[in-house]
Amino acid sequence: MKLLLAICLSVIGFAVPASAQTPAKALFGAKPDASQQRPAPFGSYSKGCVAGAVQLPETGPTWQAMRLSRNRNWGHPETIDFIKDLSRFAARQRGWNGLYIGDISQPRGGPMLSGHRSHQIGLDIDIWMRPADRLNLSRKARENISSISMRRAKGAYVNSSWTRAHHEILKAAAKDRRVARIFVFPGAKVQMCNDEKGNRNWLRKIRPWWGHHYHFHVRLNCPRGARGCIEQAPPPKGDGCAEARQWVANILNPPPPKPVDPSAPKPRPRRDYTLSDLPQQCAAVLQSN
Repeated sequence: MKLLLAICLSVIGFAVPASAQTPAKALFGAKPDASQQRPAPFGSYSKGCVAGAVQLPETGPTWQAMRLSRNRNWGHPETIDFIKDLSRFAARQRGWNGLYIGDISQPRGGPMLSGHRSHQIGLDIDIWMRPADRLNLSRKARENISSISMRRAKGAYVNSSWTRAHHEILKAAAKDRRVARIFVFPGAKVQMCNDEKGNRNWLRKIRPWWGHHYHFHVRLNCPRGARGCIEQAPPPKGDGCAEARQWVANILNPPPPKPVDPSAPKPRPRRDYTLSDLPQQCAAVLQSN
């Protein structure tokens, strides 16, 4: 199969990487800018790439991109539009002038050299929990400043840094039709379940997950007409509050560990993806000018 892929790439004019075993993260991590192609995500959130990505400007009227040295402030144009829209909403909240934006994607997506397994198709966004009260931070400051944790008791509860503004910003993001789901620590989901008195349909998109107390992770749906993009399954029906409360119960009273079977084979370490593991279109994305 790998030989066939190499032959096909050669026939249509794309150079084959020197080694078919080169980790894809090394190939995509080396690209400093986007491909000169029509914007399109290919593959899934954790196994794909993005053509024609757009760079989020380092600073805008209601946002700043953080950790610029990573060069991960690239995404599908719909992602960049979403960030601008949500940051304008955030700027109207008390104590906020906008949003601090963490990782989106690499210039051509794909596996990253460090950190995430997802963020590969330009449709994932990490948004800091820290209120963006200053939008004139220097590049150096953005490398050294940290976000603020919102969790208490290992994520079972929010702490005193959590505000109604966090609730409203997450709510606005979840109600956006472009959003598939949002990952946040379990205690924040339960707090929002307790505090929301209106229409609760949007809570379905707020999903409890480990970590995600310094930032929340927004995942967008595949854009309309993006035939090479693989959607994640929709969240279960309902507001998801009972599930989040079970997460909290397990944090406060962890279930006993499962007994270890000494005869069971040890799990194999996760293998790095190579280019041939990714959708076929990713070779063209990588080779494009």
